[in-house]
This record gives sequence, structure tokens and C-alpha cells, in this order.
Amino acid sequence: MLQDSLASSSARRLHVLAGLLLAVLLSSLMLGLTPAAEADEPDDASDPVRLVLVTAGLTWEDISAEATPNLQCLADRSGAAAMNTTSTSVVSTKRQGLETLHSGYRGLAEEAPRTAGIPTPAQDQWERLPVDTAEVDASSQADGSAADVSDALAGDEIVQVDLGSVPDHDDPAREQALAELDERAGTALEAAGGCDAADLPRTLLVSVASTDPADPDDVETTGAVASRTVGLQVALDSAFPGQALTSGATKQNGVVVLTDVLATVLTSYDATADGLIPGQPFRGVDHDDPQLLALDRSRAAEIVDSATVPALGSWLALGVIGLVILLVPPLARRPGLRRVGRALATIAPLALPVGLCASIVPWWRGDHDILALTGVVWGGCALLSAIVLGGPWRRHRFGPLGVSAALVAVVILGESALGSRFQLGSPLGAQPISGGRFYGLSNHLFGMVFAGAMMALLCLFTVLRTPRARVVWTIVVGAAVAIVCVAPSMGADFGSMLATIPTFGLLALLVSGVRPRLWHIVALCAGGAVAVLGVSFLDWLRPPEDRTHLGRFIDELLSGELFSVIIRKLAQNIAMTTGYWALALVMLLAVLASIAILAPRTFHLARLVELDTTHPAAYRVRVATVAGTWLGYAVNDTGPVLVAAVFGIWLAFLPAALPAPRPTGTGAAEPLSDPRS
Repeated sequence: MLQDSLASSSARRLHVLAGLLLAVLLSSLMLGLTPAAEADEPDDASDPVRLVLVTAGLTWEDISAEATPNLQCLADRSGAAAMNTTSTSVVSTKRQGLETLHSGYRGLAEEAPRTAGIPTPAQDQWERLPVDTAEVDASSQADGSAADVSDALAGDEIVQVDLGSVPDHDDPAREQALAELDERAGTALEAAGGCDAADLPRTLLVSVASTDPADPDDVETTGAVASRTVGLQVALDSAFPGQALTSGATKQNGVVVLTDVLATVLTSYDATADGLIPGQPFRGVDHDDPQLLALDRSRAAEIVDSATVPALGSWLALGVIGLVILLVPPLARRPGLRRVGRALATIAPLALPVGLCASIVPWWRGDHDILALTGVVWGGCALLSAIVLGGPWRRHRFGPLGVSAALVAVVILGESALGSRFQLGSPLGAQPISGGRFYGLSNHLFGMVFAGAMMALLCLFTVLRTPRARVVWTIVVGAAVAIVCVAPSMGADFGSMLATIPTFGLLALLVSGVRPRLWHIVALCAGGAVAVLGVSFLDWLRPPEDRTHLGRFIDELLSGELFSVIIRKLAQNIAMTTGYWALALVMLLAVLASIAILAPRTFHLARLVELDTTHPAAYRVRVATVAGTWLGYAVNDTGPVLVAAVFGIWLAFLPAALPAPRPTGTGAAEPLSDPRS
């Protein structure tokens, strides 16, 4: 009878688990129908592009009524954005940018690595236009350029005008070069009817690269160029006067990508590319000052990297002090020091979610930008620390630690759920200069969310004693993480769902008392795959310009590129692991840490053994965390970053969860329920 009762109880738990997992899948699928993470319903343009003014090295800091009156005139009557021009080399060059302008893919196809996924040879997609193309070289003061532009516009042709380039910021000839560029732009605009003309044909001005070196081969192979040339460039579209430009590729106001230019040109003629292209057409969003927004995007992107280390590092240093106290036995045995160490280790990771949202304050406008960003980080961390250390949960031994871990996950998920409004210009956010993804949850952010959620559950399980309560909370937390991660209007992260459902499902099984079997794991992995494919399909049903990475995966699937996509992502993952010695070292340490925390007795980790003895659920959480981390590594193209994020946060939090070292000469151990210790 007892055996039958246990079997019946296990069956009921499995039914509850299956029902809750089904609810997660259905919720995720429904959220796939919500609008994309884009602000304020962008407007589309209907006029065909007739004039494309091309340059290189032009940033928003260069444009002003005094120095460049013609460019300023065009900016005043156009939509404006800062444009990413990253390529397959460290620094984009004009030669690469011109090819991208016509092919829709970054960089030079013949020189790009195979993992870049760039079709070779490059194809000129402008040949798909229903009109002829005229290319005018106005890079010198040749008088004939105006007549060429005027003659081409008199017909149905689309005209590309090369205005020449602007040298590096450190070049003393830059000011003169800007004046000459502005004069050539004015000549081209006059040939089109004049900048102020009501009938000026739709005109784009795009700076297609950050530099135009005398020897582009040197830059494209070695990246040998001044660092200040690596920045966002100017993009203008006269079809959206007074608006900020955006696109489906960035879903961020005031930021577009060079690959969007081809999509804009093709769409304006109702033409389609031959095959898939990554860009999306420009769209316009109302904004009080789009040029200031573009300038803000550019300034923040240029200086955020140099300001990140002192801003975040100064707060994270508190955690290092805390870890030294907690991990050095003579210090950890002193109750007063131990409490200080736990407090410091508990609040240190709060710098990560605060850093993600730092652009709430325009710190880059200050005269001392590093100090400004540091002040923002410390102010935000102080506020969250007061919540962590001052709430009623401080009376429980694991209360502050659990709340801090939960805040790490909740703040990052909340920022994503609000449409990724604060990531640009923030440490740890999506950086427009790098040109990866501009919205949603990148792999390092998902790693932080996952680590914070699992540590919060570990702390919660020290209070929840019944298997049913633990299962329910595991599913609730897993559902929240899964929904925000995969919903197109939020995280839009394909790989996170593949890791989240199996991992939280495994944890639910472990804490329920059901022994996981192979078919459980297979079913959970299949559930994650079904969920993410379902959301991707619903995203694909939306207009192309509204789709996210999820919907575009269905495009690749339908075009027969699935195998090449998988191979490319695996190659990127392996290349990242083996190509950077620092990441390779981190991965090695992560493997050792995984083994150690799963076999604490073998590695003589007495305090971790004591934690498991007092709270057996802690070991089950660690099993699920390690499994989920390495599953996340396997299904993402930047898996090493995810692994580093998870273990970085866990190795910061875990010492604060450990009991005190045994007093010398006794067998006593710290009572984990003592709130004063």
C-alpha cells in the first residue's frame, strides 16, 4: 500500500508539472503576438529614393550650422539617426561600406571569414531595382558633377553621389575637409532642386564607414587605425522630416545599421532582394530633437567602454573585499567581520543591473563623463542596497542574499520587458558600435538573469519546506524568465528558451522528489524547442519590418539555410572559446568550478557540504544550474559569455550562502538559521 501511495503521489506531481509547463508554453506563444519592442509606432515612407549621398568618417559631432551649413540644412529637413557601420574587420572602411551599400551584407565578401555567413561573391542588389542606376564621383571639386546629377534626376534613375571622405579626428586637415565636403553636398543638393525646395526628391545621406584609409587592405586585415575613427556615423532620410530614424533591425529610436540602407532603397521601389538580406527599411518616429538624440547615441557609444571599468569596478571592488573576508577562515570566524563580508558580497552584483540601466541619466553630457557614470552606478546601487539590507527579510539568514539575487534577475528582465529602452549607452547593454543586437536579451544578460533566478530559488527553498511549494515556485520563476526571454516584444532570445524550460523543468523534478529519467529530459528539451519554434512562427506572421530574430529564423528555415545557420553558430561558439585566451581560461575555470560544486566532498569543500546537509535543496539547485549553464553554452553562438556571466555571479553570491568555518578544535558549525550571523 505504501508503495502504491508513493507511486500515486509521484504521478500527481508529474501531472501538475506537465500542466504548469504547458501553461508556460501557451503563455509564451500568446506573447509572440504582441508588438515588437519598438517605440511609438514608426511611420513608413512611400516615395522612391532618388538621390543617395555617400561619404565616410562623418559623425554627428561634425554637423553644425557654422561649419557645415549645407549638411545642417539637409539634417533639418530629414529624419536623423546615428548609424552602425561595423564590418568583418576591426574598423570599417569605405571600400567595405560601398560594397555593403549594394550587397546588403557587411564587409567584403571575398575577404570575410566563413563564419560571417556572407554570400560570396557579392551581389549588387541594386540591379533588382526597376530603374537604372547612375553613379557620380563628386569626391573632388569637379564642375561636371552637378550636371551629371541634374541629368540623371531628370529621368527615372536613382543617383549615387560619392562626396568624398573626412579624415580622422586627429588629422589637422579635418576642418578643411569638412568644409569641402559640405560644399560638394551643397552642389549636389542644388542640382536636385535645392535643400530648401519643396520638391526635393527623396534623398539619403549616409556615411558608410568610419574611415577611408589610403591603403584599405592594411586596415581591413590588421585594424591599424586610430581608435577615434571607430564610431557611429551620420544617416539622414528626407522622407521623415523632423523624426528620429529607426528600423526593424535595431528597434531603437535614433539608431540604424548600414545594412538597412539597401533595404530602404529596395522597399521604396517595391523591389525585393535576391535572397535574404539582414537589413530593414528606415522608419520614422516622432521625437522632440532627433539630431540631439543621434548625437547622444554617438557620444554615449564612443565613451561608454572606457568609463565602464572604473564605474562598475569601483562598486564590484566591495564584493572582492567581502569575498576575501568570507573565504579566509580566520576572518570568516569573526562574527562581526563575517556579517560585513556577507553584506558586501551580497550587494556587489547589484552593479550589473544598475549598469544596464545607467542611460536613464544622460551621464555622457557631463564634462567628466567617467565620474558621472560612476556616480550614477553608485547612486543606483546604494538605492538597491538599502532595499536588500533594510527590508524585513534581513531577519532571515538568506533573506538579503535572496532579494539581491532576485533584483539582479528582475531588473534585467524588467528592462527587457519595457522594450530595451535603457541599454544603449549603458555598461553591459547592447552597444550600437559593436553592431551585435540592439534590443532584447543578449547571452551575457540571459546568463545574469539565469544565475540570479537560480540563486534566489536556492534562498527561497530554505524557507519553503514542502515539495509542492518548491515545485510551484520553480515553475512560476521559470515561466517568468521564459516568457520575458522569448517574447518578441521583450527578450526575443531564441537560445534562452531552449535552455530555460529544460533547466527549470529539471529543477522542478529534483525538488518534487521524482527521480529524473532520460525521457523526462528529452520531453523537457522538446518542450523548449516547440515553444521557441511556436513563438518564432507567430513572429514570422507579422510584417517583415516588425519581425525580430525569432521570425527571421523561420525565414532562414524556409529558405533552406537551417543547416548552414547551425554550422555557422557552432563555429562562432567554438571560435570564441578557442580564439581568446582569456575566455578559454574562463571556460577552463568554469569546468573545474562545475565539478567542484557538484562534488564538494571530493574537493573537501566542508562549508558547502554543511550547507547541503542543512538544506539539501541547495545541492539540487546547483545541479540544475550547472546543467542549464552548459546547455545554454551549447545552444547559443556566444556561449562562453553566458557561462562567464553565470559563474561570475554564482561565485560572488555562493560564499555569502555558506556557513561559517568550524571553530578551531571543535566540531561545531554555524547555525544557518541565526539571523545575526
